[in-house]
Amino acid sequence: MTETSSTTLEIPDITPANVGLDGVAWNVMGQVYVPKQVSDESIAWHATFPIETFVPPHTHPFQDEYIFVIEGRIDLLLDGKKRTASSGDLVRMPRGLPHAFFNNSGEAVTALFWAAPAGKLLELYQRLHNVTNPAEATRIARDYDVIFAPPVSSAATTRAEQKPAS
Repeated sequence: MTETSSTTLEIPDITPANVGLDGVAWNVMGQVYVPKQVSDESIAWHATFPIETFVPPHTHPFQDEYIFVIEGRIDLLLDGKKRTASSGDLVRMPRGLPHAFFNNSGEAVTALFWAAPAGKLLELYQRLHNVTNPAEATRIARDYDVIFAPPVSSAATTRAEQKPAS
């Protein structure tokens, strides 16, 4: 990455397979995010979702987000509708659209995510690395323009309650 004042410019290069920028990989609530590209205009990361992991409903008010499923199947909630994306599918999530994703497939899922503009996602993932408490992660995310929906009820939400139908 090249820094010019406070602007991050894109540079020509190759980010090798299984390697993140500057050798970085983040553990975000049991998922592995490997940054592949960062500029002011966009950020891209390779994600591995182990079995039974998920990201609860949330919104990016200032960014469009995309998922290209490389291997496996991801169940989604897109604007309240249950959907499924499989290998080769591209998921488009416009800014302001509530969305969530779940690995209910019984196998690890890999995908390429990207968002435009990059906003504060780089800083968010750096801050969330190795955070294990979901309430703390939700609180932190708000400071980086990612807004998680409140729990469905005041009772603890179980995995089964959040699992969309396949």
